[in-house]
Amino acid sequence: MKKLKFNNQVQSAGMPVREKIDDKYKWDLTHIYSSDDEWEKEFRWVEKNISGYRKFSGNLSDSSESLLACLKFDESIGTKLERLYLYAMLAKDSDMSVNKYQAMDDRIKSLASSISAVSSFIKPEILQIPDNKINEFISSNDELKIYKHSLENIVRTKAHSLSKQEEQILALAGEITQTPYNTYSMFTNADLKFPVIQDSSGEEVQISHARFYSAMYSKDESYRKRVFEGYLKPYDEYSNTIATLLNGNLKSNIFYAKARKYNSAREAALDQNNIPLNVYDNLIETVNKNLKPLHRWAALKKKLLNIEQLKPYDVYVTVFNETKEKSYTYESSKKIVLDSLSILGDDYLNSLNLAFDNRWIDVYETKAKKSGAYSSGTTFGVHPYVLLNWTDLLNDLFTLSHEMGHNMHSYYTGKNQPYTYANYSIFVAEVASTFNESLLLDYLITNASDDNERLYFLEKYLNNITATFYRQVMFAEFEIDIYQRTENGEALTPNILSELYKDIYQKYWGPDMDVADEEKYTWARIPHFYYNFYVYQYATGFAASEILAAKVKSEGKNAVKKYLDFLKAGSSDYPINILKSAGVDMSSPEPILAVSARMDKILNEINSLLKNK
Repeated sequence: MKKLKFNNQVQSAGMPVREKIDDKYKWDLTHIYSSDDEWEKEFRWVEKNISGYRKFSGNLSDSSESLLACLKFDESIGTKLERLYLYAMLAKDSDMSVNKYQAMDDRIKSLASSISAVSSFIKPEILQIPDNKINEFISSNDELKIYKHSLENIVRTKAHSLSKQEEQILALAGEITQTPYNTYSMFTNADLKFPVIQDSSGEEVQISHARFYSAMYSKDESYRKRVFEGYLKPYDEYSNTIATLLNGNLKSNIFYAKARKYNSAREAALDQNNIPLNVYDNLIETVNKNLKPLHRWAALKKKLLNIEQLKPYDVYVTVFNETKEKSYTYESSKKIVLDSLSILGDDYLNSLNLAFDNRWIDVYETKAKKSGAYSSGTTFGVHPYVLLNWTDLLNDLFTLSHEMGHNMHSYYTGKNQPYTYANYSIFVAEVASTFNESLLLDYLITNASDDNERLYFLEKYLNNITATFYRQVMFAEFEIDIYQRTENGEALTPNILSELYKDIYQKYWGPDMDVADEEKYTWARIPHFYYNFYVYQYATGFAASEILAAKVKSEGKNAVKKYLDFLKAGSSDYPINILKSAGVDMSSPEPILAVSARMDKILNEINSLLKNK
């Protein structure tokens, strides 16, 4: 059974009501079910039929036919469950004040939990079947051959699977081992109090997470400094508590890794997607040898800001501005996205237009609509949907390009893969989205109205590389360091954590950065350090997308075909192999070097344009 993702973020009221928005800018849920009544009918069918799992329990090793029948039954339930969930989620997110859809969403989550429990025997029973018998089943049954990779992926984990009783004990421990992260999340999002400061206008405002991020883009240096210092002050004050929670989280993941006979927590985390350890090592080692572009940017930014030393609160503020503030309407942005991706050919553009013209996208902010943006992912037998909250800003254009990258990845996967492979790993999830953004930036830079606008877009590209690549590798290096120290029995006090983070931050940004005392407490505010070796995938995805975009631009049709094949592959192979088939070897330095080379090239372009001013 594929896992479903659940989300709960709601925006404030005070927006236009949904009924006033033209239907063409709202997604059409009749593509999933013609009515709520049809949803109810399917829900009752699933509810009634999940008891059918019981007839397969204890029988999977009897014959290839028994195993196949169980897998097909699981698919029949899973296909309907995902469809039910998609409809309920989209209906709820359209207007989160409608109790009916909140209830439907809750009901489908409860149903999913019931199905997970009653079908939990499948993987353990498959693992109990001898390897030679599984291979014989597959070779003797043509229909079962479709599941070859899925079954091999389950068997691959046999050495790290435990007895039924041991698995039950680990499952029972799950709620306890989640306590460090749950406590940290509640503490930093609900209980942590930030100070009141003066904003740029002299008004008193209380710092919040959102205001912190907004302030880092402010042109007012003294305001940025006040917010920066005020925001990190509570993390300093509660560093003992947060260090205890972080240590608890590290030890929980180390416990699971040891219980499953892995050599380290990192090995256990990467093995979920069969990612070799050298992919992680190669990323960090290659970046450490190629920090010069980031150092160049720090030196140039310091010069352009006319300051003695760059501070951490200067990293995001823009040094260039568009010639004039532009309005990016949804209709004009669709054309820009299509034009920027024209190199991918008619099939891709026709697929994009299919989404644009057939109400796959919910465009505008409305009262009680879910905030932010997302693509719904692959739901077998149904096209993916995209949620936006359009405000006519440049950021909306980039969000559209980004989410349509996800959308097309899901669309091509669902169109070309059977149910069992109609999804893709988180390791490759951000490749298509950042690929689109890369081509969009190229297009905007090439078609800029003047040098000022070109500089503005070049800087945006640099900020993308800085935030999505170098910063994430920096986090990944810090993460492996603290895990290894914990696994070696070292105690991680707040002072040790702070000095480790400060040193690595200094190394990445170089001699032109003055690491403020407050920055060393940033380790305490990053929730990703509780995600168990997650952040490196932002960097690998970005690096892969850069090299794929470069290949498409330089090699043409052959590279385009390989890229489209990548979008179609789903989880039919391990993600590292799927990328390799597309032309990217993430175990080699090449993709990482491509990012640093790209950053150097952009810096050269900026310097050239500045000389002409």
